[in-house]
Amino acid sequence: MPKSSFLRALAAFCLILVFTACSKPPQPFRNTALEGVKWGKDFELTAHTGERLRSADYRGKVLVLFFGYTHCPDICAPALAKLAQLSKALGEDAKRVQVLFISVDPEHDNPAQLKKFLAAFDPGFIGLTGSLDELGAVAADHMVFFKEVKGGRVEHTGMLFVKDVQGRVRLLMKESAPLDDMLHDLRLLLAE
Repeated sequence: MPKSSFLRALAAFCLILVFTACSKPPQPFRNTALEGVKWGKDFELTAHTGERLRSADYRGKVLVLFFGYTHCPDICAPALAKLAQLSKALGEDAKRVQVLFISVDPEHDNPAQLKKFLAAFDPGFIGLTGSLDELGAVAADHMVFFKEVKGGRVEHTGMLFVKDVQGRVRLLMKESAPLDDMLHDLRLLLAE
């Protein structure tokens, strides 16, 4: 190999090493990352305003979906309170995140009830309801279980489902996940 070709190859190799050493590996999510899932498609339900809402209308925002109900005695209110804290912690980035609270109790959670309930947490949160068939279809497509039990209670999945700006389900978060971990993961998604 001629000396000039060798020097060019050596220089190129050194540049590759420098750029590789300077680039940071992507930070891993702290919650459960999902890649390439085929479930969690777009849907349409009735918002707490009484208007129909399509999840696809929120492309460009990170969506946080939480399935619950307004009379939930244990996990729903604390989860929404934590999401309100998360929204505050995000600062200006909160404008790029939308929380959707999807009722699993259509018999009791009409738009007015959802509006009143969510006002205690964050005025930007959107409550969604629909017929039992509509909610059942959305829940099934998001791998959510719910079932009415004695005393007007509803057993339901207590996970948060996070969709990226393109509408793909990317993360599962326990409602009990530390706030710092939730914040970390949402910032990673927003940076993509």
